[in-house]
Amino acid sequence: MKNAVNAMPVYAPVAHDEVMEAIGHKIQDHALHRGSHPALISDHGIVSWQTLMNRVNRIANRLREAGLQQGDSVAALSENSAEYVALYLGTLTAGGCMVPLSGMASAESLALMLKDCEAQFLFVSRKNRDLLIAFRPQLELLPDERIIALGEQGEGIGQGLSDWLGHGPGDPRPAEVSLDDPFNIIYSSGTTGTPKGILHDYRFRQRQIMRLSRFGLDGDAINLVSTPLYSNTTLVSVLPTLFYGGTLVIMAKFDAHRFLELAEKHRVTHAMLVPVQYQRVLADPDFDRFDLSSFKVKLCTSAPLRGDVIADAMARWPGNIREVYGLTEGGISTSLDCAAHPDKWDSVGLPTEGAEVRVIGENGKELPPGETGELVGRAISMMRGYINRPEQTREMLWTSPEGDVFYRSGDMGRIDEEGFVYILDRRKDMIISGGFNIYAVDLEKVLLAHPAVADAAVIGIPSEHWGETPLGLIVRRAGHDETESEILEWANGQLGKAQRLASIELREELPRSTIGKVLKRELRGPYWNKAAQ
Repeated sequence: MKNAVNAMPVYAPVAHDEVMEAIGHKIQDHALHRGSHPALISDHGIVSWQTLMNRVNRIANRLREAGLQQGDSVAALSENSAEYVALYLGTLTAGGCMVPLSGMASAESLALMLKDCEAQFLFVSRKNRDLLIAFRPQLELLPDERIIALGEQGEGIGQGLSDWLGHGPGDPRPAEVSLDDPFNIIYSSGTTGTPKGILHDYRFRQRQIMRLSRFGLDGDAINLVSTPLYSNTTLVSVLPTLFYGGTLVIMAKFDAHRFLELAEKHRVTHAMLVPVQYQRVLADPDFDRFDLSSFKVKLCTSAPLRGDVIADAMARWPGNIREVYGLTEGGISTSLDCAAHPDKWDSVGLPTEGAEVRVIGENGKELPPGETGELVGRAISMMRGYINRPEQTREMLWTSPEGDVFYRSGDMGRIDEEGFVYILDRRKDMIISGGFNIYAVDLEKVLLAHPAVADAAVIGIPSEHWGETPLGLIVRRAGHDETESEILEWANGQLGKAQRLASIELREELPRSTIGKVLKRELRGPYWNKAAQ
Protein backbone atom coordinates (compact mmCIF):
# COMPACT_ATOMS: atom_id res chain seq x y z
CA MET A 1 0.00 0.00 0.00
CA LYS A 2 1.10 3.56 -0.52
CA ASN A 3 0.71 4.56 3.14
CA ALA A 4 3.95 4.48 5.09
CA VAL A 5 3.38 2.85 8.48
CA ASN A 6 5.82 4.48 10.83
CA ALA A 7 5.82 1.79 13.51
CA MET A 8 7.17 -1.66 12.85
CA PRO A 9 5.48 -4.68 14.43
CA VAL A 10 6.73 -6.36 17.58
CA TYR A 11 6.27 -10.13 17.74
CA ALA A 12 6.73 -12.79 20.35
CA PRO A 13 8.82 -15.61 18.87
CA VAL A 14 6.88 -18.69 17.78
CA ALA A 15 8.06 -21.79 15.95
CA HIS A 16 5.57 -21.65 13.07
CA ASP A 17 6.31 -18.02 12.22
CA GLU A 18 7.74 -18.71 8.76
CA VAL A 19 4.85 -20.85 7.49
CA MET A 20 2.97 -18.94 4.78
CA GLU A 21 -0.50 -19.91 3.54
CA ALA A 22 -2.16 -16.92 1.91
CA ILE A 23 -5.94 -17.10 2.07
CA GLY A 24 -6.18 -16.24 -1.64
CA HIS A 25 -4.27 -19.44 -2.44
CA LYS A 26 -5.77 -21.60 0.30
CA ILE A 27 -9.42 -21.10 -0.66
CA GLN A 28 -8.82 -22.12 -4.29
CA ASP A 29 -8.55 -25.71 -3.07
CA HIS A 30 -12.06 -25.64 -1.67
CA ALA A 31 -13.57 -25.19 -5.15
CA LEU A 32 -11.60 -28.22 -6.35
CA HIS A 33 -12.03 -30.58 -3.42
CA ARG A 34 -15.39 -29.56 -1.94
CA GLY A 35 -17.00 -27.61 -4.74
CA SER A 36 -20.59 -28.54 -3.88
CA HIS A 37 -20.16 -27.92 -0.14
CA PRO A 38 -22.06 -24.81 1.07
CA ALA A 39 -19.77 -21.84 1.57
CA LEU A 40 -22.36 -19.13 2.24
CA ILE A 41 -25.99 -19.28 3.31
CA SER A 42 -28.12 -16.14 3.39
CA ASP A 43 -31.71 -15.04 2.79
CA HIS A 44 -30.83 -15.09 -0.92
CA GLY A 45 -29.97 -18.78 -0.94
CA ILE A 46 -26.99 -21.12 -0.73
CA VAL A 47 -23.68 -20.43 -2.48
CA SER A 48 -21.41 -23.43 -2.98
CA TRP A 49 -17.62 -23.19 -2.74
CA GLN A 50 -17.33 -23.67 -6.51
CA THR A 51 -19.76 -20.81 -7.20
CA LEU A 52 -18.15 -18.59 -4.60
CA MET A 53 -14.65 -19.15 -5.96
CA ASN A 54 -15.76 -18.28 -9.47
CA ARG A 55 -17.14 -14.99 -8.15
CA VAL A 56 -14.05 -14.34 -6.03
CA ASN A 57 -11.68 -14.92 -8.94
CA ARG A 58 -13.73 -12.73 -11.28
CA ILE A 59 -13.63 -9.90 -8.73
CA ALA A 60 -9.88 -10.32 -8.25
CA ASN A 61 -9.17 -10.36 -11.99
CA ARG A 62 -11.43 -7.36 -12.64
CA LEU A 63 -9.80 -5.32 -9.85
CA ARG A 64 -6.37 -5.87 -11.38
CA GLU A 65 -7.66 -5.10 -14.86
CA ALA A 66 -9.11 -1.83 -13.49
CA GLY A 67 -5.74 -0.81 -12.09
CA LEU A 68 -5.41 -2.33 -8.61
CA GLN A 69 -1.76 -2.62 -7.61
CA GLN A 70 -0.34 -4.93 -4.96
CA GLY A 71 -1.16 -3.52 -1.50
CA ASP A 72 -3.72 -0.94 -2.73
CA SER A 73 -6.70 -0.32 -0.46
CA VAL A 74 -10.20 -1.44 -1.47
CA ALA A 75 -12.96 -0.03 0.76
CA ALA A 76 -16.48 -1.31 1.29
CA LEU A 77 -19.50 0.28 2.98
CA SER A 78 -22.14 -2.40 3.33
CA GLU A 79 -24.20 -4.60 5.59
CA ASN A 80 -23.36 -8.31 5.68
CA SER A 81 -24.09 -10.19 2.46
CA ALA A 82 -22.74 -12.98 0.26
CA GLU A 83 -21.50 -10.35 -2.21
CA TYR A 84 -19.59 -8.60 0.57
CA VAL A 85 -17.81 -11.83 1.53
CA ALA A 86 -16.94 -12.45 -2.14
CA LEU A 87 -15.57 -8.91 -2.43
CA TYR A 88 -13.47 -9.35 0.71
CA LEU A 89 -11.94 -12.58 -0.59
CA GLY A 90 -11.61 -11.17 -4.10
CA THR A 91 -9.64 -8.18 -2.82
CA LEU A 92 -7.25 -10.43 -0.90
CA THR A 93 -6.91 -12.79 -3.87
CA ALA A 94 -5.96 -9.80 -6.04
CA GLY A 95 -3.28 -8.75 -3.53
CA GLY A 96 -5.24 -5.76 -2.24
CA CYS A 97 -5.77 -4.55 1.31
CA MET A 98 -9.39 -4.67 2.46
CA VAL A 99 -10.86 -1.67 4.30
CA PRO A 100 -14.34 -2.44 5.70
CA LEU A 101 -16.19 0.71 6.77
CA SER A 102 -19.00 1.21 9.27
CA GLY A 103 -22.38 2.50 8.13
CA MET A 104 -22.75 3.92 11.66
CA ALA A 105 -19.98 6.47 11.02
CA SER A 106 -20.75 10.02 9.92
CA ALA A 107 -20.31 11.09 6.30
CA GLU A 108 -17.48 13.38 7.36
CA SER A 109 -15.63 10.58 9.16
CA LEU A 110 -16.08 8.20 6.23
CA ALA A 111 -14.59 10.73 3.82
CA LEU A 112 -11.61 11.19 6.13
CA MET A 113 -11.09 7.43 6.43
CA LEU A 114 -11.15 6.94 2.67
CA LYS A 115 -8.54 9.66 2.21
CA ASP A 116 -6.47 8.32 5.10
CA CYS A 117 -6.16 4.83 3.59
CA GLU A 118 -5.91 6.17 0.02
CA ALA A 119 -8.70 3.88 -1.16
CA GLN A 120 -8.40 3.05 -4.85
CA PHE A 121 -11.89 1.50 -5.08
CA LEU A 122 -15.09 1.90 -3.07
CA PHE A 123 -17.97 -0.59 -3.03
CA VAL A 124 -21.25 0.64 -1.50
CA SER A 125 -24.52 -1.17 -0.81
CA ARG A 126 -27.83 0.42 -1.74
CA LYS A 127 -28.65 0.81 1.95
CA ASN A 128 -25.74 3.26 2.26
CA ARG A 129 -26.59 5.30 -0.85
CA ASP A 130 -27.51 8.44 1.12
CA LEU A 131 -24.26 8.30 3.09
CA LEU A 132 -22.29 8.11 -0.16
CA ILE A 133 -24.15 11.08 -1.63
CA ALA A 134 -23.26 13.10 1.49
CA PHE A 135 -19.50 12.51 1.31
CA ARG A 136 -19.00 11.95 -2.44
CA PRO A 137 -17.96 15.60 -3.14
CA GLN A 138 -15.04 15.18 -0.71
CA LEU A 139 -13.52 12.27 -2.65
CA GLU A 140 -11.84 14.34 -5.35
CA LEU A 141 -9.24 11.67 -6.16
CA LEU A 142 -11.66 8.75 -6.50
CA PRO A 143 -13.23 8.67 -9.99
CA ASP A 144 -16.82 7.57 -10.56
CA GLU A 145 -15.77 4.42 -12.38
CA ARG A 146 -14.07 3.20 -9.19
CA ILE A 147 -17.21 3.56 -7.07
CA ILE A 148 -19.28 0.42 -7.56
CA ALA A 149 -22.65 -0.65 -6.17
CA LEU A 150 -22.40 -3.83 -4.13
CA GLY A 151 -25.51 -5.29 -5.69
CA GLU A 152 -27.22 -5.61 -9.04
CA GLN A 153 -28.35 -2.00 -9.51
CA GLY A 154 -26.47 1.18 -8.85
CA GLU A 155 -29.45 3.41 -7.99
CA GLY A 156 -27.32 6.54 -7.98
CA ILE A 157 -24.23 4.86 -6.56
CA GLY A 158 -22.60 3.89 -9.82
CA GLN A 159 -22.29 0.77 -11.87
CA GLY A 160 -23.68 -2.40 -10.29
CA LEU A 161 -21.23 -5.16 -9.37
CA SER A 162 -22.45 -7.64 -11.98
CA ASP A 163 -22.30 -5.04 -14.75
CA TRP A 164 -18.86 -3.95 -13.58
CA LEU A 165 -17.65 -7.56 -13.67
CA GLY A 166 -19.10 -8.17 -17.11
CA HIS A 167 -18.11 -11.51 -18.59
CA GLY A 168 -14.57 -11.40 -17.26
CA PRO A 169 -12.56 -14.57 -16.61
CA GLY A 170 -12.93 -16.58 -13.42
CA ASP A 171 -9.65 -18.47 -13.68
CA PRO A 172 -7.60 -18.51 -10.47
CA ARG A 173 -4.67 -16.08 -10.40
CA PRO A 174 -4.09 -15.46 -6.68
CA ALA A 175 -1.44 -12.84 -5.94
CA GLU A 176 1.84 -13.82 -4.34
CA VAL A 177 1.99 -12.14 -0.94
CA SER A 178 4.33 -12.26 2.04
CA LEU A 179 3.76 -12.31 5.78
CA ASP A 180 4.57 -8.59 5.84
CA ASP A 181 2.04 -7.57 3.18
CA PRO A 182 -1.08 -5.64 4.27
CA PHE A 183 -4.21 -7.73 4.80
CA ASN A 184 -6.78 -5.24 6.08
CA ILE A 185 -7.24 -1.88 7.79
CA ILE A 186 -9.83 -1.69 10.57
CA TYR A 187 -10.84 1.78 11.68
CA SER A 188 -11.40 2.30 15.38
CA SER A 189 -14.63 3.91 16.48
CA GLY A 190 -14.61 7.66 16.93
CA THR A 191 -16.94 10.65 16.80
CA THR A 192 -14.45 13.46 16.14
CA GLY A 193 -11.60 13.73 13.66
CA THR A 194 -10.39 10.65 11.84
CA PRO A 195 -10.59 7.30 13.66
CA LYS A 196 -7.27 5.46 13.78
CA GLY A 197 -6.63 2.97 10.99
CA ILE A 198 -5.32 -0.30 12.45
CA LEU A 199 -3.18 -2.15 9.90
CA HIS A 200 -3.07 -5.94 10.05
CA ASP A 201 -0.64 -7.86 7.88
CA TYR A 202 -0.78 -11.49 6.78
CA ARG A 203 1.34 -12.56 9.74
CA PHE A 204 -1.23 -11.13 12.17
CA ARG A 205 -4.16 -12.81 10.46
CA GLN A 206 -2.44 -16.12 9.83
CA ARG A 207 -1.49 -16.52 13.47
CA GLN A 208 -5.01 -15.56 14.56
CA ILE A 209 -6.59 -18.00 12.11
CA MET A 210 -4.45 -20.87 13.39
CA ARG A 211 -5.28 -20.05 17.02
CA LEU A 212 -9.04 -19.80 16.44
CA SER A 213 -9.13 -23.06 14.48
CA ARG A 214 -8.53 -24.79 17.82
CA PHE A 215 -12.08 -23.85 18.79
CA GLY A 216 -13.35 -25.97 15.90
CA LEU A 217 -13.60 -23.17 13.34
CA ASP A 218 -12.55 -25.42 10.48
CA GLY A 219 -13.97 -27.16 7.42
CA ASP A 220 -16.73 -28.79 9.47
CA ALA A 221 -17.87 -25.55 11.09
CA ILE A 222 -21.24 -23.99 10.35
CA ASN A 223 -20.75 -20.48 11.69
CA LEU A 224 -23.72 -18.13 12.18
CA VAL A 225 -22.52 -14.56 11.53
CA SER A 226 -24.68 -11.85 13.11
CA THR A 227 -22.17 -9.04 13.81
CA PRO A 228 -20.98 -6.67 11.04
CA LEU A 229 -18.04 -7.52 8.79
CA TYR A 230 -16.37 -4.17 9.42
CA SER A 231 -15.73 -5.27 13.02
CA ASN A 232 -12.69 -7.29 14.03
CA THR A 233 -15.06 -9.16 16.35
CA THR A 234 -16.68 -10.70 13.28
CA LEU A 235 -13.48 -11.36 11.35
CA VAL A 236 -12.00 -13.32 14.26
CA SER A 237 -14.44 -16.17 13.56
CA VAL A 238 -15.26 -15.56 9.87
CA LEU A 239 -11.70 -15.77 8.53
CA PRO A 240 -10.78 -19.19 9.98
CA THR A 241 -14.13 -20.61 8.85
CA LEU A 242 -13.43 -19.48 5.28
CA PHE A 243 -9.74 -20.41 5.39
CA TYR A 244 -10.54 -24.02 6.24
CA GLY A 245 -13.56 -24.34 3.93
CA GLY A 246 -16.44 -24.25 6.39
CA THR A 247 -19.85 -22.63 6.02
CA LEU A 248 -21.01 -19.14 6.95
CA VAL A 249 -24.68 -18.49 7.69
CA ILE A 250 -24.99 -14.74 7.14
CA MET A 251 -27.40 -12.36 8.84
CA ALA A 252 -27.62 -8.87 7.32
CA LYS A 253 -28.98 -7.60 10.64
CA PHE A 254 -29.19 -9.29 14.02
CA ASP A 255 -32.57 -10.36 15.34
CA ALA A 256 -32.70 -12.73 18.32
CA HIS A 257 -35.66 -14.82 17.15
CA ARG A 258 -34.35 -15.06 13.60
CA PHE A 259 -30.95 -16.10 15.00
CA LEU A 260 -32.61 -19.03 16.75
CA GLU A 261 -34.55 -20.01 13.62
CA LEU A 262 -31.39 -20.05 11.51
CA ALA A 263 -29.39 -21.90 14.15
CA GLU A 264 -31.95 -24.70 14.26
CA LYS A 265 -32.57 -24.85 10.51
CA HIS A 266 -28.92 -25.02 9.46
CA ARG A 267 -27.62 -27.06 12.41
CA VAL A 268 -25.21 -24.30 13.38
CA THR A 269 -22.09 -25.36 15.30
CA HIS A 270 -20.46 -22.00 16.08
CA ALA A 271 -21.32 -18.33 16.58
CA MET A 272 -19.46 -15.24 17.69
CA LEU A 273 -21.76 -13.08 19.80
CA VAL A 274 -21.31 -9.97 21.92
CA PRO A 275 -22.76 -9.86 25.46
CA VAL A 276 -25.96 -7.99 24.61
CA GLN A 277 -26.76 -10.58 21.93
CA TYR A 278 -26.46 -13.40 24.47
CA GLN A 279 -28.90 -11.55 26.69
CA ARG A 280 -31.40 -11.00 23.88
CA VAL A 281 -31.21 -14.55 22.54
CA LEU A 282 -31.64 -16.09 26.01
CA ALA A 283 -34.53 -13.69 26.76
CA ASP A 284 -36.48 -14.76 23.67
CA PRO A 285 -39.72 -16.31 25.00
CA ASP A 286 -39.39 -19.22 22.55
CA PHE A 287 -35.74 -19.97 23.31
CA ASP A 288 -36.36 -23.36 24.95
CA ARG A 289 -38.48 -24.54 22.00
CA PHE A 290 -35.56 -24.49 19.57
CA ASP A 291 -33.26 -27.43 18.93
CA LEU A 292 -29.76 -26.04 19.45
CA SER A 293 -28.08 -29.39 20.04
CA SER A 294 -25.74 -28.91 17.05
CA PHE A 295 -23.81 -26.13 18.82
CA LYS A 296 -20.24 -27.04 19.76
CA VAL A 297 -18.77 -23.69 20.79
CA LYS A 298 -20.13 -20.19 21.20
CA LEU A 299 -17.62 -17.34 21.30
CA CYS A 300 -17.94 -13.97 23.02
CA THR A 301 -15.85 -10.82 22.77
CA SER A 302 -15.97 -6.98 22.65
CA ALA A 303 -16.92 -6.71 26.36
CA PRO A 304 -16.84 -9.04 29.38
CA LEU A 305 -19.75 -11.49 29.56
CA ARG A 306 -21.42 -11.32 32.97
CA GLY A 307 -21.22 -14.41 35.16
CA ASP A 308 -25.01 -14.68 35.51
CA VAL A 309 -25.42 -14.65 31.73
CA ILE A 310 -22.75 -17.35 31.35
CA ALA A 311 -24.56 -19.44 33.97
CA ASP A 312 -27.87 -19.12 32.13
CA ALA A 313 -26.31 -19.97 28.75
CA MET A 314 -24.33 -22.93 30.09
CA ALA A 315 -27.49 -24.34 31.68
CA ARG A 316 -29.85 -23.89 28.72
CA TRP A 317 -27.77 -23.64 25.54
CA PRO A 318 -25.82 -26.71 24.37
CA GLY A 319 -22.11 -26.37 23.69
CA ASN A 320 -19.32 -24.63 25.53
CA ILE A 321 -18.69 -20.87 25.72
CA ARG A 322 -15.21 -19.53 25.01
CA GLU A 323 -14.85 -15.90 26.00
CA VAL A 324 -12.11 -14.07 24.11
CA TYR A 325 -10.55 -10.82 25.27
CA GLY A 326 -8.27 -8.81 23.05
CA LEU A 327 -7.74 -5.59 21.18
CA THR A 328 -8.26 -5.00 17.47
CA GLU A 329 -4.62 -3.90 17.59
CA GLY A 330 -3.57 -7.26 19.03
CA GLY A 331 -1.12 -7.69 21.87
CA ILE A 332 -3.63 -8.46 24.61
CA SER A 333 -5.01 -11.98 24.23
CA THR A 334 -6.86 -14.08 26.81
CA SER A 335 -9.48 -16.81 26.66
CA LEU A 336 -11.87 -18.27 29.22
CA ASP A 337 -13.00 -21.88 28.85
CA CYS A 338 -16.33 -21.58 30.67
CA ALA A 339 -16.87 -25.34 31.00
CA ALA A 340 -13.43 -25.91 32.52
CA HIS A 341 -13.46 -22.94 34.92
CA PRO A 342 -16.95 -22.41 36.39
CA ASP A 343 -15.42 -20.58 39.36
CA LYS A 344 -13.80 -17.96 37.08
CA TRP A 345 -16.82 -16.71 35.12
CA ASP A 346 -16.25 -13.14 36.28
CA SER A 347 -12.82 -13.17 34.61
CA VAL A 348 -11.84 -13.09 30.93
CA GLY A 349 -9.62 -16.10 31.36
CA LEU A 350 -5.93 -16.84 30.99
CA PRO A 351 -3.42 -15.47 28.45
CA THR A 352 -3.49 -17.54 25.26
CA GLU A 353 -0.50 -19.45 23.91
CA GLY A 354 2.37 -17.07 23.16
CA ALA A 355 0.69 -14.17 25.00
CA GLU A 356 1.73 -12.35 28.16
CA VAL A 357 -0.40 -9.93 30.19
CA ARG A 358 0.79 -7.63 32.98
CA VAL A 359 -0.66 -4.79 35.07
CA ILE A 360 1.00 -1.38 35.40
CA GLY A 361 0.33 1.61 37.66
CA GLU A 362 0.05 5.29 36.83
CA ASN A 363 3.84 5.58 37.07
CA GLY A 364 4.33 2.85 34.47
CA LYS A 365 5.71 0.38 37.02
CA GLU A 366 4.50 -3.21 37.05
CA LEU A 367 2.06 -4.13 39.83
CA PRO A 368 1.88 -7.46 41.68
CA PRO A 369 -1.02 -9.95 41.39
CA GLY A 370 -4.27 -8.70 42.88
CA GLU A 371 -3.54 -5.00 42.45
CA THR A 372 -5.54 -2.88 40.00
CA GLY A 373 -3.97 -0.94 37.15
CA GLU A 374 -3.86 -0.77 33.36
CA LEU A 375 -3.60 -4.08 31.50
CA VAL A 376 -0.74 -4.36 29.00
CA GLY A 377 0.09 -7.29 26.79
CA ARG A 378 2.14 -8.83 24.02
CA ALA A 379 1.07 -11.75 21.87
CA ILE A 380 1.78 -13.59 18.64
CA SER A 381 -0.66 -11.28 16.80
CA MET A 382 0.21 -7.57 16.91
CA MET A 383 -0.72 -4.84 14.43
CA ARG A 384 1.76 -3.16 12.12
CA GLY A 385 0.71 0.19 13.57
CA TYR A 386 -1.81 2.99 13.12
CA ILE A 387 -1.42 4.18 9.55
CA ASN A 388 -0.06 7.70 9.23
CA ARG A 389 -0.01 8.06 13.04
CA PRO A 390 3.47 7.21 14.33
CA GLU A 391 3.05 9.28 17.50
CA GLN A 392 -0.20 7.55 18.48
CA THR A 393 1.43 4.20 17.75
CA ARG A 394 4.32 5.05 20.08
CA GLU A 395 1.91 6.21 22.80
CA MET A 396 0.39 2.74 22.86
CA LEU A 397 3.69 1.02 23.67
CA TRP A 398 5.02 0.05 27.09
CA THR A 399 8.47 -1.47 27.48
CA SER A 400 9.08 -3.97 30.28
CA PRO A 401 12.22 -3.96 32.44
CA GLU A 402 13.39 -6.91 30.29
CA GLY A 403 13.13 -4.76 27.17
CA ASP A 404 10.01 -6.45 25.71
CA VAL A 405 7.42 -4.22 24.06
CA PHE A 406 3.79 -4.49 25.21
CA TYR A 407 0.60 -2.80 23.98
CA ARG A 408 -1.34 -0.66 26.45
CA SER A 409 -4.99 -1.71 26.49
CA GLY A 410 -6.63 1.32 28.09
CA ASP A 411 -8.51 -1.18 30.28
CA MET A 412 -8.24 -1.18 34.06
CA GLY A 413 -8.00 -4.62 35.58
CA ARG A 414 -6.15 -7.07 37.76
CA ILE A 415 -4.63 -10.54 37.58
CA ASP A 416 -5.25 -13.05 40.35
CA GLU A 417 -2.74 -15.48 41.86
CA GLU A 418 -3.71 -18.17 39.33
CA GLY A 419 -3.13 -15.84 36.35
CA PHE A 420 -6.78 -15.15 35.48
CA VAL A 421 -7.41 -11.66 34.12
CA TYR A 422 -10.27 -9.45 35.36
CA ILE A 423 -11.45 -6.27 33.59
CA LEU A 424 -12.91 -3.49 35.71
CA ASP A 425 -13.35 -0.51 33.40
CA ARG A 426 -11.96 1.47 30.53
CA ARG A 427 -9.30 3.80 31.89
CA LYS A 428 -11.10 6.79 30.39
CA ASP A 429 -14.39 5.64 31.97
CA MET A 430 -13.00 5.23 35.49
CA ILE A 431 -14.72 7.60 37.94
CA ILE A 432 -12.49 9.54 40.34
CA SER A 433 -14.70 10.83 43.15
CA GLY A 434 -13.14 12.65 46.08
CA GLY A 435 -9.80 11.09 45.24
CA PHE A 436 -11.14 7.52 45.17
CA ASN A 437 -11.10 5.38 42.04
CA ILE A 438 -14.54 3.94 41.31
CA TYR A 439 -14.93 1.19 38.71
CA ALA A 440 -18.30 1.27 36.98
CA VAL A 441 -18.45 -2.50 36.55
CA ASP A 442 -18.62 -2.99 40.34
CA LEU A 443 -21.62 -0.68 40.60
CA GLU A 444 -23.27 -2.11 37.47
CA LYS A 445 -23.06 -5.63 38.90
CA VAL A 446 -24.97 -4.50 41.98
CA LEU A 447 -27.64 -2.72 39.93
CA LEU A 448 -28.09 -5.72 37.64
CA ALA A 449 -28.65 -7.94 40.68
CA HIS A 450 -31.86 -6.02 41.44
CA PRO A 451 -34.89 -7.93 40.08
CA ALA A 452 -36.32 -4.76 38.49
CA VAL A 453 -33.20 -3.91 36.46
CA ALA A 454 -32.86 -5.30 32.93
CA ASP A 455 -29.87 -3.20 31.84
CA ALA A 456 -27.57 -0.73 33.54
CA ALA A 457 -24.65 1.63 32.97
CA VAL A 458 -22.80 3.80 35.46
CA ILE A 459 -21.09 7.02 34.40
CA GLY A 460 -19.28 9.84 36.16
CA ILE A 461 -21.02 13.23 36.14
CA PRO A 462 -19.78 16.61 37.45
CA SER A 463 -19.93 17.27 41.19
CA GLU A 464 -18.88 20.52 42.88
CA HIS A 465 -18.06 18.68 46.08
CA TRP A 466 -16.40 15.50 44.77
CA GLY A 467 -15.17 16.53 41.29
CA GLU A 468 -17.31 13.80 39.77
CA THR A 469 -19.79 11.35 41.16
CA PRO A 470 -21.37 8.11 39.87
CA LEU A 471 -24.80 8.19 38.23
CA GLY A 472 -26.71 4.99 37.51
CA LEU A 473 -28.69 4.76 34.27
CA ILE A 474 -31.06 1.80 34.22
CA VAL A 475 -33.62 0.12 31.98
CA ARG A 476 -36.44 -1.28 34.08
CA ARG A 477 -37.56 -4.86 33.51
CA ALA A 478 -41.07 -5.35 32.12
CA GLY A 479 -43.69 -5.82 34.81
CA HIS A 480 -41.80 -3.87 37.48
CA ASP A 481 -42.69 -0.42 38.78
CA GLU A 482 -40.00 0.19 41.44
CA THR A 483 -38.98 3.85 41.54
CA GLU A 484 -35.52 5.28 41.02
CA SER A 485 -35.28 6.17 44.70
CA GLU A 486 -36.22 2.65 45.79
CA ILE A 487 -33.61 1.08 43.55
CA LEU A 488 -31.02 3.69 44.61
CA GLU A 489 -31.59 2.97 48.29
CA TRP A 490 -31.29 -0.77 47.70
CA ALA A 491 -28.14 -0.48 45.58
CA ASN A 492 -26.34 1.89 47.96
CA GLY A 493 -27.09 -0.54 50.76
CA GLN A 494 -24.92 -3.09 48.91
CA LEU A 495 -22.09 -0.69 48.05
CA GLY A 496 -19.19 0.66 50.05
CA LYS A 497 -19.36 4.24 51.31
CA ALA A 498 -16.89 5.53 48.66
CA GLN A 499 -18.82 3.78 45.85
CA ARG A 500 -22.34 4.98 46.48
CA LEU A 501 -24.41 6.26 43.60
CA ALA A 502 -25.47 9.91 43.68
CA SER A 503 -28.71 9.13 41.88
CA ILE A 504 -30.43 6.85 39.40
CA GLU A 505 -32.25 7.73 36.18
CA LEU A 506 -34.60 5.53 34.18
CA ARG A 507 -34.03 5.11 30.43
CA GLU A 508 -36.03 3.34 27.75
CA GLU A 509 -32.80 1.84 26.43
CA LEU A 510 -29.04 2.39 26.56
CA PRO A 511 -27.22 3.49 23.39
CA ARG A 512 -24.98 0.77 22.03
CA SER A 513 -22.60 0.36 19.12
CA THR A 514 -23.35 -2.21 16.43
CA ILE A 515 -21.22 -4.73 18.36
CA GLY A 516 -23.07 -4.11 21.60
CA LYS A 517 -20.81 -1.78 23.58
CA VAL A 518 -22.60 0.82 25.70
CA LEU A 519 -21.66 4.25 24.33
CA LYS A 520 -20.67 5.87 27.62
CA ARG A 521 -19.16 8.91 25.97
CA GLU A 522 -22.59 9.59 24.46
CA LEU A 523 -24.22 9.13 27.87
CA ARG A 524 -21.76 11.43 29.66
CA GLY A 525 -21.82 14.19 27.04
CA PRO A 526 -24.99 16.11 28.08
CA TYR A 527 -23.93 16.30 31.72
CA TRP A 528 -20.40 17.55 31.07
CA ASN A 529 -21.48 19.88 28.26
CA LYS A 530 -24.01 21.49 30.59
CA ALA A 531 -21.36 21.91 33.30
CA ALA A 532 -19.03 23.62 30.83
CA GLN A 533 -21.62 26.27 29.89
